[in-house]
Amino acid sequence: MQIKDIVNRDLVNLTNCDQEPIHIPGSIQPHGFLLAVKEDTLVIDYCSGNIKDFTGVAYEQCLARKFSEIFGHESLSRLLAHLQLPVNKINPPLLIELNGKEWLCSPHKAPGLYICEFEPQDTAVVNANDIYNQTMQFVGYMEQSATLKELCSRVADQTRAITGYDRVMVYKFDKDYNGEVFAESKVDHIESFLGLHYPHTDIPVQARQLYLTNLMRIIVDIGYTPVPIYTIDDVPDKNLDLSKSYLRSVSPIHVEYLSNMGVGGTLTISLLHEGRLWGLITCHHYAPKYVPLYSRIAAQMQGHFLTSQIQVRQLNEEYKMAAEINASLEQLLDKAPLPDIDSFRTIITNPALLSLCSAGGVAVLFEGGIYKNGLTPPDDEVRALMLWLKRHTRDDKFHTTRLVDIYEPARAFSNVGAGIIYYSLSGLQNDGIIWFTPETLEEVFWAGDPDNAILKTEKGLSPRNSFRLWKQRLQYQSREWSNPELVATETYVHALQKHITLILITEEERKQRELTRQLQEANAELENINWISSHDLKEPLRKIQLFSSKILDKEQRALSETAVNSLKKVTRSAHKMQQLLTDITMYNKVRHASAIYERVALDGILHAVADDVKDDLTERGASLVIGRLPEIEGIPILLKQLFLNLVYNALKFSRKDVPSVIDVHCEELPVKLPEQGGQYYKVVIRDNGIGFDNAYNESIFKVFSRLHSQSDYEGSGVGLALCRKIMQNHKGFIIAEGQHNKGATFSLYFPAV
Repeated sequence: MQIKDIVNRDLVNLTNCDQEPIHIPGSIQPHGFLLAVKEDTLVIDYCSGNIKDFTGVAYEQCLARKFSEIFGHESLSRLLAHLQLPVNKINPPLLIELNGKEWLCSPHKAPGLYICEFEPQDTAVVNANDIYNQTMQFVGYMEQSATLKELCSRVADQTRAITGYDRVMVYKFDKDYNGEVFAESKVDHIESFLGLHYPHTDIPVQARQLYLTNLMRIIVDIGYTPVPIYTIDDVPDKNLDLSKSYLRSVSPIHVEYLSNMGVGGTLTISLLHEGRLWGLITCHHYAPKYVPLYSRIAAQMQGHFLTSQIQVRQLNEEYKMAAEINASLEQLLDKAPLPDIDSFRTIITNPALLSLCSAGGVAVLFEGGIYKNGLTPPDDEVRALMLWLKRHTRDDKFHTTRLVDIYEPARAFSNVGAGIIYYSLSGLQNDGIIWFTPETLEEVFWAGDPDNAILKTEKGLSPRNSFRLWKQRLQYQSREWSNPELVATETYVHALQKHITLILITEEERKQRELTRQLQEANAELENINWISSHDLKEPLRKIQLFSSKILDKEQRALSETAVNSLKKVTRSAHKMQQLLTDITMYNKVRHASAIYERVALDGILHAVADDVKDDLTERGASLVIGRLPEIEGIPILLKQLFLNLVYNALKFSRKDVPSVIDVHCEELPVKLPEQGGQYYKVVIRDNGIGFDNAYNESIFKVFSRLHSQSDYEGSGVGLALCRKIMQNHKGFIIAEGQHNKGATFSLYFPAV
């Protein structure tokens, strides 16, 4: 059987300390001893080399033997029973007898193992009264402390009274894990560390992770000689995870750090808040110091009570701040300003807008105008910043305490705007609102230069050996924005956004009213023109036609041929003008038609049209074929005009050498047109005339639109426009298709009933 120690002998320095496996040092501190028992066989698998000093039994005698063989069945039974207890943040130790002597045992489970740490029994007697008094004392602290800082100070005093250390500090981390001595209790003759800051490099990442796993750690004497842990050499690279062990040997880098500070012994208690390492209770003694286990547990209870109050105290402080902020918010939201752009002049001057987040200034950019109050950058700087924020922020909102880190031009106005809260006020423009707060010229005191926390020596890199007061002056940085301030500003911006929407709607309504007024005036003028066209112009035309006819009848022989031709042209022109006025009048009547719709049989309408055009059909040798047509909801007189226009259009554009055939029919079932919505009857009027190019299938429906010259085909250019208007009045539509010298097809779509 080959026995080996598992001491980690890898060379550790500051070039590789971030990768140091501090959870598996393979050794412990000498103020106690350690055993690790296999869970399945209860055989001792690991044993510290100092067990003989405490129990008289050497590690060679323990390894590979059952725990009960060495220390008895009763001790094993008590140990197993204790291991079945629920795991709490603070677990009481087990008083157990080994070889006729009582020990305090702190066991915990590891994968496949029970790890047991032993210390001599405390001489002090711990009873329920002591625990009760300590609890009541802490309740008194909670009642007497108005702020979290005061509470931390009282906890530091009580922890020093329990443990007897020279210095007890409550150490608080910022978001980057730089630390600050938040509260302190110390003996009179040593200097104070209160308010000093320490860089995050003092506690590397893996050390912080262990503080989350093991909430209490003691170093009795930083000059201790590590005690190796032994095991049977039966598995390659065999090792023991001591993450939860308080006897665990510490990193030589940390020992060097404490030595440079002049510290002889320490106790550290983790302070957790919402699963994160909020801070530490750190106890320093300037000589080696052993604190009994029960006293350490009592100190740990102080830390546990403190962490239970962190959120309560922070929320209480936020609540008081929020109450003041909400008063300002209510004042802003109480009276809604008038929905016009000038309202921003009133909004921006309200003092509550600044007190909403204790800002030094505020600026609003809307519709090209800038409205400002308090201390703000110049207008051109505000515009440039708004444009940059619009392009570079997500979710249209942003806040920072160091604007200069992301926006270099902010150096020019850090005296008024080192920190900002920004919200966009529209999706398309650069409109927005910015609250500004000036830089806080703050002096931070560090325990040593944070930029030289690691020193380069002949031996390589090592922790700094100077903790002399080092002063840093912070620039271009504002105070932190609180959560209530951010919530309040966002709430107000939502209200301001609604106000802006109302302004835009109001402005749009004003524009629409103005357009409506202009349209009404234009329509009135058009109605006057229509009245003149359809009434006042008809009388002079009739007189022109009358006098021209009389002159031709009575004076034709006396007139020259040129004069006669001229009078005939005047008569024809007057007739065309009269037809055009008639068509315009008809178009206006259809446009303003509001007759009551009734059930109309289209085949009846078509037969009435056939009677009206019978002579024209006969004269031209044309035929009108009428198929079965549906019933629709419509106005009979307009429908008759519709089909008359289409039939006359087919006759007008017939081919001279081909008998004209005009076919009118309807598809048997209604067709469904999803793009129009609903079902329609499709009535088709098809002819075999001259047709037209499909490039003009839309333009032929425009008023006064013509594809042929007046000399070739008479007409006013209103007929087809009138047809489309009639179809629109019947909630339908008309489509034209043509083929040159093959004919035209007009499809009428009427809503199915």
